[in-house]
Amino acid sequence: MQRRKAAVLGLVTALLSATAVATATSANAAAGCAVKYTVSSQWPGGFGAAVDVTNLGDPVSSWSLMFTFPAGQTITQLWNGSVTQSGSTVTVKNAGWNGAIATNGKASFGFNGSWTGSNPIPASFTLNGVTCTGGVVPTPTDVDPGPPSPSSSATTKKKIMALGDSITGSPGCWRALLWQQLPAARVDFVGTLPGDGCGFPYDGEHEGHGGYLVTNVASQNMLPAWLSASGPDVVLMHFGTNDAWSNLSTTTILNAYTTLVGQMRAANPKMLIIVAQIIPLNPSTCTDCGQRVVNLNAAIPAWAASLSTATSPITVVDQWTGFTTSTDTYDGVHPNDAGNVKIAARWLPAVQAAIA
Repeated sequence: MQRRKAAVLGLVTALLSATAVATATSANAAAGCAVKYTVSSQWPGGFGAAVDVTNLGDPVSSWSLMFTFPAGQTITQLWNGSVTQSGSTVTVKNAGWNGAIATNGKASFGFNGSWTGSNPIPASFTLNGVTCTGGVVPTPTDVDPGPPSPSSSATTKKKIMALGDSITGSPGCWRALLWQQLPAARVDFVGTLPGDGCGFPYDGEHEGHGGYLVTNVASQNMLPAWLSASGPDVVLMHFGTNDAWSNLSTTTILNAYTTLVGQMRAANPKMLIIVAQIIPLNPSTCTDCGQRVVNLNAAIPAWAASLSTATSPITVVDQWTGFTTSTDTYDGVHPNDAGNVKIAARWLPAVQAAIA
């Protein structure tokens, strides 16, 4: 599989969260809305943020959220939506796949931005032309504790192994973006392979082996040595693309998954296992590959449920929905910059839960 470098921004240093909740009435918008604005990372001159919009009124088929930065901040990169900015006024509209919000449903997007002087949170938000008039109240939750003190044990960090093929490791810059959004004091990415260039320093060790089949990793007993070398607490597994490309059956691939889960638990009985429903596959040389991935992804949730335990749960993360090979890959297989952003965003909630 091919390799490609992606450039991404920022270093994670701090967390700040804030919530705005308000109700409004209009024929043009939901009768009420709730907005959570979270500064998930901040560094000199830059920051990352996540925004959750909850619809408290009638269902909507599309949405537009407007707000004003109070200190002239600028959005430099946004995912799960489209953005325009005029001065300090920002308008974010839904992506093609997340426009519909049911009553009490939620839409989310994230972005990187720049700031000078200070980085205060927006005071109000407008959903589909109607202002959510509640105040934005900072809440001191999820604050990054900073680097461990000299008396702290390094084992307080969760060791995270990203396991897969070239989508994970060549260069796999979604790992860099994911690391960027996590508290550095609480995570340690591990693996026998070094990190690749993604435009900024990050904790890059991994087990993303270009060209590997999960069935071969299982049958050739490769994983135990990797686990022994790194001792992970959490495994993120996006694996099976090359197997589907090789026309191996869903049952054969899932049997390999089962073998790897057994090896993970043999190394660590409390292993937290996060498994992806893999991104779409549409190489020019394989017209049937797309459906093979659909078949595999459809079977993963039931497989995971059958093996998940209280001490070693298996969490399934949907990396397939909303991912489009024409816009999110550069060859129908490997993610481009936009695809890397989407992959990182989908992993993030499950990883945050694993390290909480």
